[in-house]
Amino acid sequence: MSTEALTLAVPASLARELDSASQGFLVEILERGLGALKIEQALKQYARGGISFGAAAHQAGVSQAELARHAYARGMEPPFSAETLSEELS
Repeated sequence: MSTEALTLAVPASLARELDSASQGFLVEILERGLGALKIEQALKQYARGGISFGAAAHQAGVSQAELARHAYARGMEPPFSAETLSEELS
């Protein structure tokens, strides 16, 4: 995997908190945060009727079953397709 260096300006309190963190830990934080943000944005777009549930899952980079779990956690009732049911049962 190729890598690139990033320089970020963050609040001093956050910089102090992350100062002793390893690079691997920081990368994991960024990956998890980006994934959560993608899911949140996709569910918002789906809830507004802007995209289908399948398109929302694709946009978030997760399966429909995984997106359904996130939707249920937010009190949403996602549609259950044959694909979602198959993923849930496997």
